[in-house]
Amino acid sequence: MGSTAHHRAEGVGRRDLIKRSAALGLIATPGMGLLSACASSGGDGQDKAEQGKKTAKNPLGVNDTAGLEFVLFDGGFGKEYAEDAVKIYEHDFPKAKVKFAATQKIQSTLQPRFNQGTPPDLIDNSGAEQMDMGVLVGKNQLTDLTALLDAPSYDDPGKKVRDALRPGIVEMGQFDGDPVWILYYAYTVYGVWYSQKALDSLDAAYPETWDDMLALCAKAKKKGIAGWTYAGKYPYYIPFSLYPMIGKVGGRDVLDAIDNLEPNAWKHPAVKACFEAYYELYKKGYILQGTPGLDHIQSQTAWAKGKALFLPNGSWVENESANVIPSDFGLAVSAPSGLDTSDKLPFGTIWASGGEPFIVPAKAKNAEGGMEQLRIMLSEASSKNFTAKVKSLTAFNGGTSGITLTPGLKSGVAALEKAGSNVVNPRLQDWYVQLQKEKIGVSGLGEMMAGRLTPAEAIKKIQAFADEAAKDSSIKHYKHQ
Repeated sequence: MGSTAHHRAEGVGRRDLIKRSAALGLIATPGMGLLSACASSGGDGQDKAEQGKKTAKNPLGVNDTAGLEFVLFDGGFGKEYAEDAVKIYEHDFPKAKVKFAATQKIQSTLQPRFNQGTPPDLIDNSGAEQMDMGVLVGKNQLTDLTALLDAPSYDDPGKKVRDALRPGIVEMGQFDGDPVWILYYAYTVYGVWYSQKALDSLDAAYPETWDDMLALCAKAKKKGIAGWTYAGKYPYYIPFSLYPMIGKVGGRDVLDAIDNLEPNAWKHPAVKACFEAYYELYKKGYILQGTPGLDHIQSQTAWAKGKALFLPNGSWVENESANVIPSDFGLAVSAPSGLDTSDKLPFGTIWASGGEPFIVPAKAKNAEGGMEQLRIMLSEASSKNFTAKVKSLTAFNGGTSGITLTPGLKSGVAALEKAGSNVVNPRLQDWYVQLQKEKIGVSGLGEMMAGRLTPAEAIKKIQAFADEAAKDSSIKHYKHQ
């Protein structure tokens, strides 16, 4: 996630920045000062590269002798797909020197350079040290990517880049009005991940209602299998299935009100019903023992080993857990179970949206080069290369023909087809990173799922967090248009 960024098991990992004590308000969160500093407008900046001549092959007018600096988040998707795209840039602009680097330390590596006005030309802003997009946009630190979107696509000069993208990608990059500040490159399907083999062994289908979910968890428990596990140390994974369930039960307007920080949005009956449903998993003992102490890798590994049936996650899980998922696992994803037939939206309603946010800083020396690198990455060939190598879709609307889809990817595509127009896209995780991760996720949902808060207490606490954010004049606020 902008917030759905992917990562390796080694090193700090995406979520290690957020400590439980900080999330509970016991100490100040060290990252927030860095985020604010990172978005400051200090520094005289750097000399901009002179724009090159615009041609049919160079529609953005890239200076063919100007250097390009590209910093990628080194996460679950790895760096090979980006290195391959850089080779195409180098082929197209042989006189240009490209400096490519991959790091898990996006914020601490790039914060001083933003302050000095000397940022790279293209950044994959992901990971535990992801810079707060809302802050960057609010402080005018990013380049408007409209020129890229209106340029001819790399494959077809008769089609604009924006016309080759999946629905919702352009809108995700918008925060307030028409400018597009972010290009989300990956296309993530969020939901409930499971093993088809495990369900078959229980002679069960994926449960479409919550009563059926509880019945299946009870059946699994008798066999010594937990119903659910999740990233207990990073419980902002729980919304990957909980939020679309809320949207299914109460309708899109409930999620929009939550995103808009509207008063009492969290007190909607659909929120209450879904919180109580999830809390039943804890009360009935259907959560894998020890889950609150597990990180994302540990919970995914336990699930892959058959210790639990269901795992809320994003489609990166197939690549990230490839070394522990058995070959006969039958990896699959489903939209969340609903409550019953009174739900506002049908079964199949799912959360899918752009992930892996790419930005071109406002003070980039070669902004045209940064956008051209993205134009290359949004070609059919680069998209296919990404999908084949990392088992995930891209923002490019297509790019799967001729590729043998892996089980998880195939299931994700099927889930999108089943959802049709019933795809929701909550924006909290890219509009209000701290609120979503530390407060709603760790301090609210994490405490509830560990049994330390009742649903009513969690809702009251989360609503207070949302109200606090709504009244905070230092935060740039956004609303659904």
